[in-house]
Amino acid sequence: MLYTLHPSPLGDLLIAGPRPGVLASVSVPRQKGGATVQADWRRDDTAFPDATRQFDAYFAGERTTFDLVLEPVGSDFRRRVWTALHRIEYGATVTYGELTEMAGLPRTAVRAVGGAIGANPLSVICPCHRVIGADGSLTGYAGGLDRKRLLLGLEGVLPAQLTLA
Repeated sequence: MLYTLHPSPLGDLLIAGPRPGVLASVSVPRQKGGATVQADWRRDDTAFPDATRQFDAYFAGERTTFDLVLEPVGSDFRRRVWTALHRIEYGATVTYGELTEMAGLPRTAVRAVGGAIGANPLSVICPCHRVIGADGSLTGYAGGLDRKRLLLGLEGVLPAQLTLA
């Protein structure tokens, strides 16, 4: 696995993939369940130039979508939920129940959907930060609620927060 560290308002993003230009993981420091560099990984700061450019543009408010080659590893169920996450537009939020419906799953699957969201290996790119509680509360973000607030502020959902508190 190749990896690089890229500075962002969320902290250094750990970007990793099986080959140059292909992303399997993006995580933030101290992310619950986030990737960590393994002994057999090789650092290559030139392996993901499109990703680093697109992250810089996103955090500068110049980009609202990502156009990258993604190969996240997960069960069919998790990939189904992650695919539904990609349909949530920039600047919008949905509830866990709404995302469950978007994924074509029964309402009884909402807890399992929450688990799949928590296991999202592509932070920011696969926008799990856009999922909120049924009452409109900010809940359950593996990168921490301060980061969720920052991302939703950047996207205009909440008042802008330029740095982590």
